[in-house]
Amino acid sequence: MSTALSLNEILSQMGAAGRRLDHMGAVEAGAGNISVCVAKGAEELGLADRLPQVHPSTDLPLPAPALAGRTVLVTGSGCRLRDVAESPEANVSAFVVDEGGLTGTWYTHPTKAYARPTSEFNSHLAVHDDQVSQRGVGFQAVIHAQPPYLVQLSHIKEIRNTRDLNRRILRWEPETIVQLPQGIEVLDFMVPGGQELMENNVRALRDHVIVLWSKHGIMVRSDVSPLAAVDKVEYAETGAMYEVRNIQSGNLGEGVTDDELRAVIAAFNVPTDLF
Repeated sequence: MSTALSLNEILSQMGAAGRRLDHMGAVEAGAGNISVCVAKGAEELGLADRLPQVHPSTDLPLPAPALAGRTVLVTGSGCRLRDVAESPEANVSAFVVDEGGLTGTWYTHPTKAYARPTSEFNSHLAVHDDQVSQRGVGFQAVIHAQPPYLVQLSHIKEIRNTRDLNRRILRWEPETIVQLPQGIEVLDFMVPGGQELMENNVRALRDHVIVLWSKHGIMVRSDVSPLAAVDKVEYAETGAMYEVRNIQSGNLGEGVTDDELRAVIAAFNVPTDLF
C-alpha cells in the first residue's frame, strides 16, 4: 500500500483491520482505535464526497507541524472497530492538518456515531508526526488494541520488561523472530491518554513496530497498510498465547531454544540484536 490508495481503499482496509482485531478478541466494545496518515489533501482524496461536514480550524490535541497538508483518518471515541467495515462514515473522521500543525480542518458525516476522535488521538497524532519528521513516510497506519494474551503477560511482574517478555513470546514459533526482528518494547503502566504514555510511546515506536502498554494494550505501526499492522499483532499475540498456555500447563513446553533461534536468524539474515 502507498499514498496511491484511494479514500475508499483506505476505509475498506480500516474496516477489515477492525474486524480481524475483533475476531482476535482484542477490541472489546469501544476499545481500540485506528488511524491512517497519508500525504494527500482533501481534494486529492475526495474527502467531502464521503465526509461532507467541514469544520475548519479545529484544535488538534498537540502540535503536529510535520503533518501540515496531510490527512489523518481516525476512528471515533467509543466506536466499535467491528462496525467500521459496515459503516465507515459513522465511525471514521478525517483531519487535514493546517500549516503550523496546531489546527486542522475536520471532516465528518451527519451520521457520525461519536462526539470526538478517539481519546488516544494524541498518541496516534504524535506517532504520525514523529515518523514523518524522522523518516519522511508518505503512508502510515497506527493501531491501538488490547490483545488478551499479551496484556495478561504484562500483569506478571517478573517478565514485565522488554528482555524477558520478548524471550517468552519469541520462543514458540520460528517465524516470529523473522516477522518481529526487534521484538516488542515493554512500557510500565501509564495512565491511558496521558502525556507520559504519549511521549514514551513515540520514543518506543522509533525502534520497534509494536510497543506494549503494560496492563492495558499495544500500539503498532505499519508503512504498508492497517492489515499489515494487524499481521504483526497476530504474530505477537500467538506467541503470547503459547506462553500463557505453557504457564497454565506447568511450563512443560521447552520452546525454541536460543541456539535454534540463532540458527533461524542466520538462515534468514534477520536484522536483530535480541539473540
